[in-house]
Amino acid sequence: MGVGDGISPGAVARALRRAGVEADVSVRRRAEYSSDASLYRVVPAAVAFPRSADDAAAALAVCRDLGIPLTARGAGTSIAGNAIGPGVVLDFSRHLNRIHRVDPDERTALVDPGVVLDDLQRAAAAHGLRFGPDPSTHSRCTIGGMIGNNACGSRALGYGRTADNLVELDLVAGTGERLTARRGADPSGSPALAALARVVGERLAVIRTELGRFGRQVSGYSLEHLLPERGFDVPAALAGTEGTLGVLLGARLRLTAVPAATALAVLGYRDMASAADDAPQLLPCSPVAVEGLDRRIVDVVGGLRGKAALPELPRGAGWLLVEVAGETPAAARDAAGRVIAAAGAEDSRLITDPAEAAALWRIREDGAGLVARTARAHPGWEDAAVPPARLGAYLREFEDLLAAHGLTGVPFGHFGDGCVHVRVDFPLERPGGPAVFRAFLEEAARLVARHGGSMSGEHGDGRARGELLPAMYSPAALAAFGAVKAVFDPDGLLNPGVLVDPAPLDADLRLPAARPLRTGLALAHHRDGGDLTRAVHRCTGVGKCRASTPAPDTVMCPSYLATRDEKDSTRGRARVLQELANGTLVRGWQAPEVAEALDLCLACKGCSADCPSGVDMAAYKAEYLYQRYRRRLRPASHYALGLLPVWARLASLAPGLANRVLSGPLGGLGRAAAGLDRRRELPRLAPQTFRQWFAGRPGPAPAGEPVLLWVDTFTDHFGPQVGRSAVRVLERAGYRVVLPDRRLCCGLTTITTGQLDSARRTLRRTVAALAPHAEAGLPIVGLEPSCTAVLRGDAAELLGATAEVAAVAGATRTLAELLTATPGWSPPPLHGTRVVAQPHCHHRAVLGWSADRELLTRAGSTVDAVAGCCGLAGSFGAERGHYETSVRVAETSLLPAVRAAGPDATLLADGFSCRTQLAQLAHRESLHLAELLDRR
Repeated sequence: MGVGDGISPGAVARALRRAGVEADVSVRRRAEYSSDASLYRVVPAAVAFPRSADDAAAALAVCRDLGIPLTARGAGTSIAGNAIGPGVVLDFSRHLNRIHRVDPDERTALVDPGVVLDDLQRAAAAHGLRFGPDPSTHSRCTIGGMIGNNACGSRALGYGRTADNLVELDLVAGTGERLTARRGADPSGSPALAALARVVGERLAVIRTELGRFGRQVSGYSLEHLLPERGFDVPAALAGTEGTLGVLLGARLRLTAVPAATALAVLGYRDMASAADDAPQLLPCSPVAVEGLDRRIVDVVGGLRGKAALPELPRGAGWLLVEVAGETPAAARDAAGRVIAAAGAEDSRLITDPAEAAALWRIREDGAGLVARTARAHPGWEDAAVPPARLGAYLREFEDLLAAHGLTGVPFGHFGDGCVHVRVDFPLERPGGPAVFRAFLEEAARLVARHGGSMSGEHGDGRARGELLPAMYSPAALAAFGAVKAVFDPDGLLNPGVLVDPAPLDADLRLPAARPLRTGLALAHHRDGGDLTRAVHRCTGVGKCRASTPAPDTVMCPSYLATRDEKDSTRGRARVLQELANGTLVRGWQAPEVAEALDLCLACKGCSADCPSGVDMAAYKAEYLYQRYRRRLRPASHYALGLLPVWARLASLAPGLANRVLSGPLGGLGRAAAGLDRRRELPRLAPQTFRQWFAGRPGPAPAGEPVLLWVDTFTDHFGPQVGRSAVRVLERAGYRVVLPDRRLCCGLTTITTGQLDSARRTLRRTVAALAPHAEAGLPIVGLEPSCTAVLRGDAAELLGATAEVAAVAGATRTLAELLTATPGWSPPPLHGTRVVAQPHCHHRAVLGWSADRELLTRAGSTVDAVAGCCGLAGSFGAERGHYETSVRVAETSLLPAVRAAGPDATLLADGFSCRTQLAQLAHRESLHLAELLDRR
């Protein structure tokens, strides 16, 4: 009996709590877990968070008593719909995530199922070891999920699949039996294993002939591991069963030695099929990885981050990235040379610099999301695999099949294993789209079967491909799968609809059920046609926002790093907004679930750059606030902070009086009335604004090329010393600084508070005033990153891509961008200076911080750029209810970096918020780049 048959979510929650299991049945939580990284939507009755193995077993016992399904979930990055279910979703990642032991002598690790792979790799690296498989989601995928899908990743060629690296599994079967699975164990001690041995013994012929034909045959159950000649390897057979046979409670893993040295051979081909043809010739060179990369993915990266962000690649429209290992760097280079000699590539390049190789691997890892940046691109036919010798022929026929259905897709993936990833532009949101989806998948399944392949090569069959298993397996093989399911889960409670008795592949599709959310002043991407529904469905669910630690030069997602709660991830917020578009669970702009989901979004814009799919939650939050409070009374903080430029101009008439009032008893009352946290000190107004200083400068203006200095509210009223330094630096560089004739505002504070009508009017006036200067060829230099980013990004979103907007955006520069491009200019020497830099989130995400790094490096300084956000994020950290999160965000990266650097380090922070946070929490002075250059 399912939840829809009379058992309410509340009853499920009460039963779980009586069993001592943490559970949540709120609408918002169920919305967050209604999807994984697939196309499917199944709303659970409850989400449970086990704190121990006993909790997980207790949750299964509750489900057995109630007769409701249970679906185990790690990071929720499953692409085939195998981490969602209608009953209880059991999230292991939140609490059950301990690494109990790494044994360097035995080369094993004992872990909970919710351990994130990167965390395990860090622990193992201390002993010179690693876990072999490395899927592209390594920064957030969990060991339990990897076992469930038999994850492989790029280096499975050298280190094997997850199934090849398991020593022992602790699990509870769907029958309630708790057992430990080991290779070669006597099955007589377990009813389930004894029954499993009988099932295999009765079906030896079909298992030997249909299963295990090549390394990436992952579809169905891998029963070949249970053959007598394979040693009855139960852990390996359980890998890839997608949580349909038991609930994993713990695992002992086999580790392998980290290679002493690696090198990367990059091979260029005229197309991807030609690259695939060549891959088998490279396998005798014993590569660790042979990965295919399409030019279309590389072009997306170049368009987003500039050509300078791309490593140099050999000629071609498709490449193979071939990694080899050696005992020494010279041995690794020689091995890569042998790969190049064996290849039939049109061009090649040998890469030994680890940073350059890592940049290429990042492009490959983000491939699925990057494809979605420029076109509709969906999973569904995600990771089919064929024997490597058949891969080139398969790809050519696959391209023909796409064309026959009027579809396109960009292939990439594990070419050395014959496994291809592809995202296809299925028209799911259009009438008849699901029928196109079904027709294509049915033909694609037959195509793979003709090539002797597997519909899944590492991600599992799930809801996307389970129905298609008859295309590659006989009725006898399918019956064997059913018999195994009956042994472990006779009531069919574990992950129903997957593998055995599968759900229809076109049932429960998320996009066809979504309604357009068209908005008059949408700050949703204009490329999405003003449809917020289409914008929020950019989230493919791959979960990069759930990375366990911030990667270098990234921001996303600061609130998740602080709380470790799905609701505070970019993906969790997108799921709630997708449910708003669906309208059956989350209803209307006033729904409390949307407010809860977006409350801790810092509007940092980190996701706009770091999310491979281009989700821009800051824009969606602004649109939500606009819709919710349109023609309604707003929170007090929207008037206090959203109208900050107005209040600052008024207060500047008597700055001394304003500072005394705000710092006294009335200031505390004022903060409370304005919705601000009492623990936040309000910034002090400068006694003289920057514009007043500039107007009072004696003597004639210096000669030189004119440059327009964009004077924002923060620089003018709160940090005029930054502007003064910028003027001196620019004049020493040979420029003549001019200011706009009148005060102008970018509207940032009204954008972040969702006052988009006002923001649009303000921004239109500003663009109109700046456009003549831009069209005349004057560079426009911004000093406050968030305000500068509005001119480069948000202006086009709010005003459209007009000629004036384009001219202003094209002319706008950061100080570092202008100086590094100035002929003959050299930075003042900073030799011996250690700079700990906190790049402002908008600076990094919208403008790019590479010019700043280049400038500081050219000056001779040592630069440590802090990953992540400072936590203040404009108005966010000042608002009541956000202070604790603001501090926790600062503690994820910034404050530890400052403490580790010591008192002699120079702290660099161009953002006014970042400097304020450092002053209030670290009690340290920090400098704007202009101030640092001016001091030398």
